[in-house]
Amino acid sequence: MARTVGVEEELLVVDKESGRPRSVAGRVIRQAGVPAPVRGSDAEDEPGGRLGSEFKQEQVETDTSPRASMADLETDLRQWRDIAVVAARKVGARVVATGTSPAAVTPHLVRDERYERMSERYGITATEHLTCGCHVHVAVESDDEGVIALNRMRVWLPALLALSANSPYWNGKDTGYASFRSQAMARWPSAGPTELFASGEHYWSSVARMVATGVILDEGMVYFDARLSARYPTVEIRVADVCLDVRDAVLIASLCRGLVDTAVSDDAAGVPVPEVSTAMLRLAMWQASRDGVDGELLDPATCRPRPGREVVARLYEHVRPALEATSDAHAVQMRLAEVMATGNGARQQRQVLRRTHQIGDVVAHLARVTAGQLE
Repeated sequence: MARTVGVEEELLVVDKESGRPRSVAGRVIRQAGVPAPVRGSDAEDEPGGRLGSEFKQEQVETDTSPRASMADLETDLRQWRDIAVVAARKVGARVVATGTSPAAVTPHLVRDERYERMSERYGITATEHLTCGCHVHVAVESDDEGVIALNRMRVWLPALLALSANSPYWNGKDTGYASFRSQAMARWPSAGPTELFASGEHYWSSVARMVATGVILDEGMVYFDARLSARYPTVEIRVADVCLDVRDAVLIASLCRGLVDTAVSDDAAGVPVPEVSTAMLRLAMWQASRDGVDGELLDPATCRPRPGREVVARLYEHVRPALEATSDAHAVQMRLAEVMATGNGARQQRQVLRRTHQIGDVVAHLARVTAGQLE
């Protein structure tokens, strides 16, 4: 039986007319009529099936239930986007799938004791922070199996970032990056690639030592590019920008499951773990955030620059047997070809601005695609 996969999408809430972010997430959630689980209750620990708040009042988060079928996952993602779109419309807003706001914004913190502690502790890093990611949860049988996946997939995570890159603008300016969200995330003390872990126990003892330093507040602030979930029996891959097109979110989810399946099978076959240093992975991640798939990426084997198209093709070949086992290979291959031809979200955002010279038009385009009106 195929591993289940769940996806969390963070979406930006913007004014219907101006396209600037609005601090109305709470109103959007109430309009959606989806009851949030009571904090500390058993329902809060149930995976998926909710529209909720995030760090800032200008964003909402959707969360699918675990699915074994990618078709079912796509249906869930579309339904949750539709719920958010309709609810936002009722308060004169739109939701857009973008890693950062194209328009200028002064974000507002959600009223929450933990978030307030973060704001006080991390200063401008917290107050300026407004980013939207796509987090993919892939089921694992144990923490030890999860660590096998973390150790072996880490060299491929820059390619996932490059494919999903969808945040070229920050406060109304072109940043020069395809994914500036990843650059904003790098300001947090625990963000980025990880070392190799010997076991699940080693992983959690490392996390405990990090928390014990007092530099981060709790386990929830372990912002690794991929981590073991503290709440669910999953590996959580956090490296991707929220994808503009829902089909690309499904693509990223398919590749994540393929990477976990491939890691487990390679471990069973005795294939050596790629021993790439964390420092080199940081360089690979920076390169992916800079150019996305339109320039060069670092080759996972040699750490030398290669055309992004070739590295993406290598990623597909790496996970192809796993994708064939779940009947996802053809769909992934076709969608990868479309992304390479038409571009990721970052390329599309820049194309709109070059054509119209109006940031508002970029936001309007994002809103239409997010709502499934342009596919």
